[in-house]
Amino acid sequence: MTIGFAGDHAGYLLAAPIRKLLEERGITMVNFGTFGPESVDYPDFAHKLGEAVQKGEVDCGIAACGTGNGMAICLNKHTGVRAGLAWNREIAALVKEHNNANVLVLSQRFTSEQENLECVKAWLDTEFAGGRHQRRIDKIEQCR
Repeated sequence: MTIGFAGDHAGYLLAAPIRKLLEERGITMVNFGTFGPESVDYPDFAHKLGEAVQKGEVDCGIAACGTGNGMAICLNKHTGVRAGLAWNREIAALVKEHNNANVLVLSQRFTSEQENLECVKAWLDTEFAGGRHQRRIDKIEQCR
């Protein structure tokens, strides 16, 4: 499995601990940037990840910015991308179980590194429930 990562100047610090967690699970991470604390525009990196997920260049993705909202908004503009923002383990599991989120979005400024890593674990370990949830996802795709 290959997971893409995108973070802006407020989210890039999560790349290293997430890469370590993924490597421990035998998962490859492709980092679409940014790579430092200099102010950047989050859409530039969200769109790189969104395109990679849309084209199947990565299996899914993880994104981070200050609140997570900017990344989620940009990512959800891409056909076939379902980016879900999570700030705790339970929500991370639900964005996978109910929404089949193929991109997990995290907040670096409002959630601790440890809680963000717990979100990643929960998202990775949760299966999509299907059933009535698939019907709802199909309705989302009708809007594109």
